[in-house]
Amino acid sequence: MSSDFYKSLIENNKKWVQSKLDEDADFFKKLEKGQQPPLLWIGCSDSRVPANEIIGANPGEVFVHRNIANMVVHSDMNMLSVLDYAVNILKIKHIIVCGHYGCGGVKAAMGNQSYGLVDNWIRHIRDVYRHHHKELDKIQDEKMRFDSFVELNTKEQVYDLAKTSIVQDAWTRGHELYLHGWVYGVGTGIVKDLNVNFNSNSELEEFYKLGD
Repeated sequence: MSSDFYKSLIENNKKWVQSKLDEDADFFKKLEKGQQPPLLWIGCSDSRVPANEIIGANPGEVFVHRNIANMVVHSDMNMLSVLDYAVNILKIKHIIVCGHYGCGGVKAAMGNQSYGLVDNWIRHIRDVYRHHHKELDKIQDEKMRFDSFVELNTKEQVYDLAKTSIVQDAWTRGHELYLHGWVYGVGTGIVKDLNVNFNSNSELEEFYKLGD
């Protein structure tokens, strides 16, 4: 990181602060009082997919968890801690799992190249491919197959989110909680609603239902 680039970050922060104060002199004082976001965003770590900007949200409106390929792994304590805090402390009502076309993690899972430590994470994505390989392998066009895999991976993460004890416990208690799956087009800026939505465990297989 060059010193000029680093200095520009500090200067950009000052400009951003001033722009917010010009809009509302009490902007930061209001944020200081606490947060009550209605939405948890589970997205990819990709720098081209900024959660707040995509949906035009302000600071304080979106609770965010990001990892490579927007995965919901049932043993990931980082993700589960964010989820538990969002659902049980912040009382959020909506969770969006947002994938994106051109995802490097999904692309890596389609091949056999080793990338080092991250291979262990990518294996979770490969498991999704294994479940859908017959459908995906029928798609001859490579880009179409890639895009389809991105969509299927996102859908699977919504299903996995619905299976977590945190979400199911919330539904059992009557907490109003909606799960959604989106895919973002990096080249267009448009989100695609995958129409995979849950607000109860009624659509899950019986052996995934908890508390019944």
